[in-house]
Amino acid sequence: MKAIVVIVVLTISLVAVPTPAALAELSSSEGSVLFDLHCAGCHPHGGNIIRRGRTLKLDALKRRDIASQEAIAEIARHGIGQMGGYEDVLGASGDQLVAEWIWQQAQKAWIQG
Repeated sequence: MKAIVVIVVLTISLVAVPTPAALAELSSSEGSVLFDLHCAGCHPHGGNIIRRGRTLKLDALKRRDIASQEAIAEIARHGIGQMGGYEDVLGASGDQLVAEWIWQQAQKAWIQG
């Protein structure tokens, strides 16, 4: 009986422990959700409905020296220019999650899929 319990517990623990790839996908989807909630209103598909040249497209980010996840996270936290920061609503690591997701999208030219 003990052996069966041990086997069941080990099996469950192996299935329940996410792989690094699953963790990356989870954090990416969290970044996507945060972006949709707090950024997409002004930055749909990486654009900018307020200031056309201030997009999240890779060329625009490079042109403004914002070509890294860290730089994007800093702006997400504290804002830049007319854009206020979102530190309070993004939570403890939300700035990193949304920055990672934005950087991934910029690398893919904001083509979903």
